[in-house]
Amino acid sequence: MKIVAIVFVLGIVGIISLIVFQVFYYNVITRLYHAGIRIAAFIQPKAKLWVAGRKNIFGKIKQEFVRDNSKVVWFHCASLGEFEQGRPVMEQLKKEYPNIKIVLSFYSPSGYEVRKNFEGADYVTYLPEDTASNAQQFIQLIQPDLVVFVKYEFWYHYLNTLATKKIPTVLISAIFRKNQLFFKWYGRLHKSMLKKFTQIFVQNENSLQLLQSIKIQHVAIGFDTRYDRVFEVAQHVKQYPEIATFTANHNVIVAGSTWAKDEKLLAEAFYKKLVYVNFKIIVVPHNIDKKSISKTKKRFKKYALVYSELHKATEADLIGKRVLIVDTIGILNALYQYADVNYIGGGFNKGIHNTLEAAVYGKPILFGKKYKKFDEAVGLVNVNAALVIRDADELLNRINLMNQFQFIYTGAGSDAEKFIQSHLGGTTTVMQYLAQILK
Repeated sequence: MKIVAIVFVLGIVGIISLIVFQVFYYNVITRLYHAGIRIAAFIQPKAKLWVAGRKNIFGKIKQEFVRDNSKVVWFHCASLGEFEQGRPVMEQLKKEYPNIKIVLSFYSPSGYEVRKNFEGADYVTYLPEDTASNAQQFIQLIQPDLVVFVKYEFWYHYLNTLATKKIPTVLISAIFRKNQLFFKWYGRLHKSMLKKFTQIFVQNENSLQLLQSIKIQHVAIGFDTRYDRVFEVAQHVKQYPEIATFTANHNVIVAGSTWAKDEKLLAEAFYKKLVYVNFKIIVVPHNIDKKSISKTKKRFKKYALVYSELHKATEADLIGKRVLIVDTIGILNALYQYADVNYIGGGFNKGIHNTLEAAVYGKPILFGKKYKKFDEAVGLVNVNAALVIRDADELLNRINLMNQFQFIYTGAGSDAEKFIQSHLGGTTTVMQYLAQILK
């Protein structure tokens, strides 16, 4: 009985300490995590970029960022996906308030390295690690008049410092699920972070209700601003004549952000049937380093051609080439326009990539089974604009079905287009709120 009593008391003490000392535990966990990244940097290129990008970061900011009398709006994005959500708001702000300065920060190298020269921002930087002193120093250096966090980023010391200084801080394109820490009995610290925002714009009604269930009232539906971004891009999409020539008179699958499992499935489908019929595939791997591109090319053997070689290819070189492997960053969203069917990669890994870039062109979409964490993908499936596949045979069956019954193909494409249209306007909603602060 004594042992049971001791275990019970220790359990109670542990629970109390978990609640009372949450900031302490938060600091320990974040510092251990960042220490892990530093260790990984010896062997992992992405971690190495993460560490190198933060070296002497405050010295760089002091030297490179000039603070004048202009109002400063600081946008923070975790990575590239969140950047695409913040981008339409940044661009609209610059359009309506050309004299403001925009500071853009990233947590991940995946975002920073691709968008460090984004011309819509006046200054782009990595976000220093979340400690009380770093938050104080960073905010003191840029002195923002308004702060916009995008979707998922919740850093306690930054949010606490902003709230203490009474700097308006807005969260946009946010999405919440019941299993997150905010809604757990031990998630008091994370719930307190939500209270530090001046306003929260969520993507859907479910997120709104979840926040209201924990008495977060400064929240409104603002959709996902990526819808506005992909729609705008599609209206002024760049044309690629060499792609049009390569795909002419063929049915085309554009496979975007593919991983090894996606490519194995596509290769299996290709050799089973697609190589014998009027199909061509454009494969855009998620990783485009030389080693990855070489592996992708080997999957399709003699039928493959690399995009960087396309401009110098002769008619003779193109004979028998049925698969184009894109080894260039930044053109995927435009390539979807050449598809009859779009395949979104990642559905056999941790989760699918951006479906909206493809859906905006009004073409059917296919992807793997790991899609349920992505609200837009669930929505596309629910309106029959996207179809889930589990293997190469199912991919071929889906394509065959669409070829046999044109109304299925047309209907799926039309439903994708309507789905995008029904979610436009998030940028306008957010801008109306930001305008009140900036005025």
